[in-house]
Amino acid sequence: MFELKVKTHFAAAHKLTMVGQKCENLHGHNWNIEVYVAGDKLNSAGVLVDFGDIKKCIREIMTDLDHKYLNELEAFESIQPSSERIAIYIAEKLQSSLKALNETVRVSRVSAWESSDSCATYIPDHVLQKQV
Repeated sequence: MFELKVKTHFAAAHKLTMVGQKCENLHGHNWNIEVYVAGDKLNSAGVLVDFGDIKKCIREIMTDLDHKYLNELEAFESIQPSSERIAIYIAEKLQSSLKALNETVRVSRVSAWESSDSCATYIPDHVLQKQV
């Protein structure tokens, strides 16, 4: 199996309820995002998928999040925009975009760093099932 990683970032504000006093106030983060995609076969050029193609897909997702108040986005209307849910959001959007590029490439994990020492990582079920 091959795994590729692409790093990106975005800045946004949010507020979370029921997690602690500081987080319940409106506040912002400069999130650093690590996206991993995996697959078993290389294409005819000898790569899993072109890094430029992955970066293009990720840029489109970052445009939806960057410099926004996340609580007001449709994706987070009924759920809190925690780092965990941001990682899920990015993974699902990216997986949808990747299908058009290469049916066999899958998002293997996404980490959303809200600070230099705190992150949440989402690992899709298909990855966990493959490991069992």
